[in-house]
Amino acid sequence: MQSVLTQSVGRLKGVGQKRKEALNHLGIYSILDLLLYFPFRYEDLSVKDLHEIQDRQKIVLEGLILNSPIVQYFGRNKSRLLTHITVEGIVIPIVFFNQPYLKDKLEKGNTLKVFGTWDSARAQLSGIKIIGSHSNEENFESIYPASKEIKSQTIAKLIKQAWDTYHFAIPVVWPEHLKVAYHLLSLKEIIVGMHFPNRDEEYEWARRSFAFLELFAYQLNILQLKMRQEQAGHAILYDNEALKHFFAQLPFELTGAQKRCVNEICADLRRPHQMYRLLQGDVGSGKTVVSAAAMFAAYTAGLQSALMVPTEILAQQHFETLKKMFASYPIRIALLTGNTPSKERKKYLEQLETGKIDIVVGTHALIQEDVHFYHLGFILIDEQHRFGVEQRRALRKKGDHPDILFMTATPIPRTLSITSFGEMDISSIDELPPQRKAVRTHWIKPRQLRSLMEWLNPQIEQGAQIYVISPLIEESEHLEAETLDSLFLEYRSHLKDTIRIECLHGQMSADDKQLIMERFKNHEIDVLISTTVIEVGVDVPNAIGMVIHNADRFGLSQLHQLRGRVGRGDKASFCILIAEPRTEEGRQRLEIMVATNDGFVLSQKDLQMRGPGDWFGKSQSGNIEFKVADLVKDAEIVEVTRLEAEKIYQQKNEQDYKKLEEFLQLINKQENNLDILD
Repeated sequence: MQSVLTQSVGRLKGVGQKRKEALNHLGIYSILDLLLYFPFRYEDLSVKDLHEIQDRQKIVLEGLILNSPIVQYFGRNKSRLLTHITVEGIVIPIVFFNQPYLKDKLEKGNTLKVFGTWDSARAQLSGIKIIGSHSNEENFESIYPASKEIKSQTIAKLIKQAWDTYHFAIPVVWPEHLKVAYHLLSLKEIIVGMHFPNRDEEYEWARRSFAFLELFAYQLNILQLKMRQEQAGHAILYDNEALKHFFAQLPFELTGAQKRCVNEICADLRRPHQMYRLLQGDVGSGKTVVSAAAMFAAYTAGLQSALMVPTEILAQQHFETLKKMFASYPIRIALLTGNTPSKERKKYLEQLETGKIDIVVGTHALIQEDVHFYHLGFILIDEQHRFGVEQRRALRKKGDHPDILFMTATPIPRTLSITSFGEMDISSIDELPPQRKAVRTHWIKPRQLRSLMEWLNPQIEQGAQIYVISPLIEESEHLEAETLDSLFLEYRSHLKDTIRIECLHGQMSADDKQLIMERFKNHEIDVLISTTVIEVGVDVPNAIGMVIHNADRFGLSQLHQLRGRVGRGDKASFCILIAEPRTEEGRQRLEIMVATNDGFVLSQKDLQMRGPGDWFGKSQSGNIEFKVADLVKDAEIVEVTRLEAEKIYQQKNEQDYKKLEEFLQLINKQENNLDILD
């Protein structure tokens, strides 16, 4: 049976080489691919009551043709066909543009069932197509993602042919207890409900069942990955007393959430399996000290650690932080970036390979081929979503199944963590240190900018430092956003002459960026006008103000990251959002930012507004796509499928296993590009 469904779509009648290639371009290679190529919308072909329809709505009307149609020609090859039907005793004009051939199909006295767009002002229907005159026809027409090479109607006909010819081969995949417990349709019923529904309820039931199917298959694959991980790795038998001493000499007490995360990570280190954990926490929640503790533990066990970060500014900052944190210990720390001088780089590479460096902090420079470690036991990847799958894998291969801790300051919504990070264990720092002050956030309109600068003058004179963020560096024909140059001139004109202003952006050299950040950190600059290059990791405790221009052009998570650059000291801080949103979504984002400082709340709101694909951003590789499952709409299914998948593996029911093997082979064919361990 399976071999029939996996045969080439070219076996269908009417599919020659050219059409086969067109289908291949849409990701349709096999009969099964075609049967699982679902519509992206449906045209409702049920006849509507005249009193229910709205202007510009696409509807179906049915009535008796009152007169023979008239065709009028105008312009070049343009025509207008006009007839009238009676619906509920009302005469309705029906107009078809550029379809003169329909004249022979419209005979006075016959019943016409027509699909078109309703024009309330003219009380007429602009006909799109005739769909027949029989009341028992299907109520929905499936509309498929198509291309220039192949139309939706052609795909629909091929799907019908594939169903009629091969439906007998579709297997039973559900364990019976799941089908009954969750009222799920069989795979055959799902395919019928998705392609040929007669009611909304049929489609919704089929969609829900297939969403369950997709998510369940994915959860099973996740469990398989976790089982593979548990077959590899080494126990890191760190010195517990030394670790206690490390915490005792810190100038602050860890929060309860930090202690919990340290315990979870340390428990993983001692297990003879490879750790694969994500440490997530809001901006300023104290992830750095937790990750430093893990590196210190690895050091006490005689192992090297590597910390990879996305930018040189962040690498430099982590390097300085770790040097201070480990100042009383003989831990040898090195910084390796693309900007490291060649002579110094050569020395570091030799020391890494001979074990004379305990901790190396770096950027992508750490994954170069000539970088070798003596005994790499622990890897920390900060802002892991900024690295691609292959980059993360390349660093892992530098050691013998090293323990891995990913870290992010962007709290991940639960449904995304269960799916996209399901193969990882997750530690969450869900409380802020008591000294961390909430940042007051305000939204103003661009016309209030000069008033804002008048208010900023005394703030800066009293010692405050301010970030000013612009979304662009240069002018754009498509975005009406301030550039750094125009902002610099604006602020220079309205702030006092004694106030020191500088610009920073990603196109500068690493040396120039580092120099400006050092000057800002040393309070040699009062106002730093920058792009989002300062979004992650920059730590200047004296910076208490963040002004974001065109704030509606940023996503919630990015706005929150930017806001997290202030409020890092003991002074009250503020964030000013400047925008005149043109969309409702832009307005909602700003209102949410003003309403809450909680990154976990913001991440969930961001997911709901943008969807999972946009939430991660296009640059992030390794994300999965489902045919119908929606991680927001189907949040409950995500939770349920995770639990049920775990039960299947725990119970080890051979009959269920057999079905699920076929299930995984047939349904979960898509490449999900998981960042899996080798």
